[in-house]
Parts: sequence; C-alpha cells; structure tokens
Amino acid sequence: METELSRKLGVEHAIFGFTPFPAVAAAITRAGGFGVLGAVRYTAPDDLKRDLDWMQAHTDGKPYGLDVVMPAKKAVDGIAEADIEAMIPAGHRAFVRDTLAKHHVPELAEGEASGWRITGWMEQVARSQLDVAFDYPIKLLANALGSPPADVIARAHDHGVLVAALAGSAKHARRHAEAGIDIVVAQGYEAGGHTGDIATMVLVPEIVEAVAPLPVLAAGGIGSGEQIAAGLALGAQGAWLGSLWLTTTEADLHSRALTEKLLAAGSGDTVRSRALTGKPARQLRTEWTDAWDDPDGPGALPMPLQGLLVAEAVSRIQKYEVEPLLGTPVGQIVGRMNSERSVQAVFDELTSGFEKAIDRINRIAGRVREA
Repeated sequence: METELSRKLGVEHAIFGFTPFPAVAAAITRAGGFGVLGAVRYTAPDDLKRDLDWMQAHTDGKPYGLDVVMPAKKAVDGIAEADIEAMIPAGHRAFVRDTLAKHHVPELAEGEASGWRITGWMEQVARSQLDVAFDYPIKLLANALGSPPADVIARAHDHGVLVAALAGSAKHARRHAEAGIDIVVAQGYEAGGHTGDIATMVLVPEIVEAVAPLPVLAAGGIGSGEQIAAGLALGAQGAWLGSLWLTTTEADLHSRALTEKLLAAGSGDTVRSRALTGKPARQLRTEWTDAWDDPDGPGALPMPLQGLLVAEAVSRIQKYEVEPLLGTPVGQIVGRMNSERSVQAVFDELTSGFEKAIDRINRIAGRVREA
C-alpha cells in the first residue's frame, strides 16, 4: 500500500490514522501507517507536551503528525474565554439546564471542573499547541477546518513539516492549494466530525483533478482495504481514517456504555448536527442531538460559543453515562465497527482486504499477479 506520498513520509502503508488518543496514534505508526494525534482537547500546553513525550517514546522512531483546529471563519477573535462565555444567551443556558433535568443528569461534584472543554477550537489555543509541537519531530500538521493562517503554514515549512487541510468541496480544495497547503484531505459526507455534504466517491476525483499535482487523501466512510483500494483508484495517494479507531483496544473512551453504543450502531445511526460545536459534525444520533436539531428549540450557537455552552453538560452526560444522551463524533463506517480489536488487527484486515481488491481487479483486467 505504498504511494509516492507514503514513501516521501517514510511509512510502509498509505494509511493516515487520525485519533485523539496517543496510544492509538502510536500504534498506527508502529503498524506501518501514519498516526495523527488530534490536539483539540489539549487546553494546557503541558498536557500536550506530556503526550508528545509519550508518543516520541512509543513510535520506534517512525513518523507521526498532529491535527489542530483553526476555524477559517471565527465568531470571536482575540477575546478571553471568560468574555466569550458572557456572550452566550441566557435562553440557551436555560435550554441546556432543562434538557439535562428532563433526563435526570446529576450535577458534577462541588469544585469538580468540566473534563471536556473545546477551547481548542479557538485560534490562540491552537497557536499555543504549535509552540509545543514544533519542538518535536512531527512530519505533518493537519488543520481540520480550512487552511491554517499563512504564518502557520510558513512556520511549519520552516520546520520541514508538511501541511494538510481537510476539504469538503473542490472549491475549498483550490483555496487550500492557493494557500500553500501540501496535502488535501478530501473528506466526504460520510465522515465523522465536521464534514460537508458531498459523498466521498464523488468528492475524491473532483478534488484530485482540482488540485493536481498536489497529493490527495481519501476520507469519509472508509473502513476496509477494499475501500482504500477504491480511493487510490480514484486518484488519491492514501486514505485518512478516523472513526475506525474508536473501538480499538488502545482507545480510551472512558465509557463502557459509549463503546457498547458504537459496537451496536448501524451506518444509519449517525446525524450531521451542530449540537456539539456549532458547525455541522457527524455524530451518533441521540436524544441530545435531537433536542438541538428540533426546530422548536433555540438552535445551536456559532463556534466556539456552542462548544463552551455545552462543555459541562457533555462532561456530566459522559461521567454518569446517561445512555439516551450519550454520543460521540463518528462516521457512517460505524456500521462496520462491531468488535473490539487491536490497532494491529485492524491493520492486518485493511492490508488483507486491499490485496484481495487488487487481485480481483487484476482478474477482471485479465492480469494475474506474480507469486
């Protein structure tokens, strides 16, 4: 599963695995892929440093990368978090209280801080993450919401780090190319987290054509070697996988109930909702997403206000495992995630499926691979 891009980065397989868990990212890299650690939950630079130290010690000298979030359009800029929180309408706060009360969600213990904050959606936080990250030998910096600012791209290039950005349309991909991005991740509608509304099979070849000769990674609904082969056939130089790792044994969801929900979910059990961050993000459909998507409700606030609004509520839902409200960002590939396996076992299945797909195409084309 080698491509020009994977050879450039020094990895055996052109599988790029995004995950918020250092143990998963490191295991992806050790298995021959390219682990990408999501930084959005690291609001304290020392916490990111701790986990990058761990990554450095557990990747056997193989390459890995970091994913940050710098929204292309910001509701706020250069404003302190406390001042941003003051912008949240009282009616939205009441809606959160009423929804939690309806489902009898307990309060956090006195003095206990919310364990889930997404101030990482704020540019100044992402910049502090980069101050830490560039002290490590990361090989790739990815941005989940558009092209990073020009000075960030230049800074990455000065450190010899390639820059990737996710795109949900050919128009967005062209903007990335014009901004100096090195790799475009063509993320289809099926993907977990923030995503557009064009399906992967349509999107990938459109973006490949739009930004040629820049390398493109296929993303969205990919969870098998056969699908990776299809992405390469469409012109991609690798696959970007995120949701598939959530049910690996190395993942740390801190919730058995959530793991069980993922294992039981079908491909139709997700929804694109603004409930979590204020931007459309595919996640498990729950009574929480239904409440926010109800036209009779107040509607989600723009990023980062929505994330700040619901941070404590999400912490309470997760801590007490309130099943009707319990969810997580995940793509439609969740329908294939029906057993817990190690990252290495997932890789073994991906490479085996890829080989089967190539053999099948060779037979259709009248070619037989040499033994």
